Amino acid sequence: MKDLLCLGIESTAHTFGAGIVSEDGKIYSDSRDVYIPVIGRGIHPTEAAQHHNIVAPRVILDAFRKADLKPGMIDIIAYSCGPGLGPCLRVGATIARALSTYLCKPLVPVNHAIAHIEIASLNTGAKDPLTVLVSGGHTAIVAYAAGRWRIYGETEDITLGNLLDMFAREVGLPLPGGPEVERLAEMGKIFIDLPYTVKGNDVAYSGLLSAALRKYRDGVDLTDLCFSLQEVAFAMIAEATERSLAHTEKKELLLSGGVAANKRLQGMLESIAREHNVKFYCVDKSLSGDSGVQIAWNGILAYRCGLRIDVEKSLVKSRWRLDQVDIPWRS
Repeated sequence: MKDLLCLGIESTAHTFGAGIVSEDGKIYSDSRDVYIPVIGRGIHPTEAAQHHNIVAPRVILDAFRKADLKPGMIDIIAYSCGPGLGPCLRVGATIARALSTYLCKPLVPVNHAIAHIEIASLNTGAKDPLTVLVSGGHTAIVAYAAGRWRIYGETEDITLGNLLDMFAREVGLPLPGGPEVERLAEMGKIFIDLPYTVKGNDVAYSGLLSAALRKYRDGVDLTDLCFSLQEVAFAMIAEATERSLAHTEKKELLLSGGVAANKRLQGMLESIAREHNVKFYCVDKSLSGDSGVQIAWNGILAYRCGLRIDVEKSLVKSRWRLDQVDIPWRS
């Protein structure tokens, strides 16, 4: 019997992605196209959705071409059901419904945040980690317990990825902002005092953003400001992570999501893992951002546990929290 093959469709925000993954975890293809807004502007949901509509046929055909597979050879169609931007989610869901109906293949809804965690687990081999999920849409410290991913700490306002993107946008750096801020931070030499806000295990970044922008308008050197912004923002999530690690007594620490590609953040969390004598894992940069691959892999995990949805019931959930999702494949 051949391994199941799943086509995953990702469309939560700026990326429209299609990926094909097999039941044994082999990645057959990963195709993406990213909507990049004009410098100085954030993601406009309607414009991003229009972008996804335009590029979707090419991206999906490219995924099949790279995999050297015909559409009829796919066993499952999975799509990012949420959370995310409503107009963008609806584009991916509509395409997934059409393919499911035309190819007579089962349709599986996937929580985008959980997909980030599961692709990182597949990539690194982590089995039961405390996971730090940091991206444009998510900042959360989670661990699996009693059938669900449980949140031990999260952002109270904007996410870590939003912080970096919004700062970059306001100072005229291209998006995505994280890599640009990281590049300039490596040249910074002077630490600038900025607000540090940790409440229990939760973090708040909006005050940090406002203060950093005020410093920039006052003429503070941008490289020093990027350096300081990173140090404070990452130290906040690191403190909450260390407290969560001590509480859960997990033996693995996993870093996932788009911001996981940042070397300085990796270094901070790796240091914490070393102090607590736990294994540190970080998702490979190629799988850290949004992609159809993560949706496809999570689709396989869910399908093997009997999870699927009728086309007429396949609505999107723009505010679908990861701790609302049952996880039978880890039971």
